[in-house]
Amino acid sequence: MPYRAVIYDIDGTVLNTLNMNMYPLMRIIEEETGEARTFEQVLKFAPWPGMKVMEALGVADPEGTYARWVRYVNEYEEGATLYEGFGEVFAELSARGVTQAVVSAKTRAQYEIDVVSKGIDRYMETAVLADDTDRHKPDPTPLLICLERLGVEPSEAIYIGDARSDYEAARNAHMAFGYATWGSTSSEGIEEPDVVLDAPKDILQAAL
Repeated sequence: MPYRAVIYDIDGTVLNTLNMNMYPLMRIIEEETGEARTFEQVLKFAPWPGMKVMEALGVADPEGTYARWVRYVNEYEEGATLYEGFGEVFAELSARGVTQAVVSAKTRAQYEIDVVSKGIDRYMETAVLADDTDRHKPDPTPLLICLERLGVEPSEAIYIGDARSDYEAARNAHMAFGYATWGSTSSEGIEEPDVVLDAPKDILQAAL
């Protein structure tokens, strides 16, 4: 069905940031605990907000350790890359008058580095980020804030994401959910998405 607004998650949905986040996290865990974990073992942390990861790891200085993780991420040579096809998706939806926005667990500083620096933000009417609320996905608050900013009803928007927390946030906000399989590390708990998307260009068919 046609939607007035398409709202995106960023990590694992719009941008491939898996390697740049997980390899530095492996380094952090080894520094903090002396334990070497594999890439597969840290994948479960991929969709989590950074401070929640620090809490789960039980580090002595969560804020300082998180800041160090962010520094390692920013220094990671590969960096964040836009999934193929999104350039066309953003341009086509914009040309058709569909409002686009972001709801992400990224901090504002990281959003500037990963998104604004690539010029992607020019397509986004607004971005609700970790700094904007103390309630995070799967709580619906970030999505509801975004909808309020856009002046759009939940039934008029679809949220595109790759993780269970994205799915549950959309459900809790009474929004449609598009499951971005290309960046997903697990489908567990994503039981009844409104649409399964196998490539970014599938968003056009789902949204228009």
